[in-house]
Amino acid sequence: MSENTNQKNETFNLEDMIQIVVGSSLLVAPVAFSEEAWQLSKSLPLRNIVFLLILSITFIGMYVYQGIFSGNVENRISVFVFRIFIDYFITLLVVLVILLALDKIPFENPIIAIKRIIIIGFPASLVGVILDGIDKE
Repeated sequence: MSENTNQKNETFNLEDMIQIVVGSSLLVAPVAFSEEAWQLSKSLPLRNIVFLLILSITFIGMYVYQGIFSGNVENRISVFVFRIFIDYFITLLVVLVILLALDKIPFENPIIAIKRIIIIGFPASLVGVILDGIDKE
């Protein structure tokens, strides 16, 4: 791996953020408009929501490990972990903003609001991280 590629993997810049925002928006739009997703946030038990959150972070981690870092994280563990969580955090912010625009964040019931964000964030986070990693491969 060249030094330039190595440096690209270690930095998180505006281009990366935009790729995550656009990528996650691609999937947030159709899922966020779905009444099924809204209803699921009311009926799905909290343990399943936590499981979705763990799956999201795990899948992002697997893609970041192989797709962005090419399996070379030994000396960059903190950067690797930061990349996973910043990708997921940006995705959740995109989901929040779109749900706010649709007036589908129930402020009177924050648990349902969080559940809704995590449910819709699951597929969106995968597309966001994949688009983020495209120019790193």
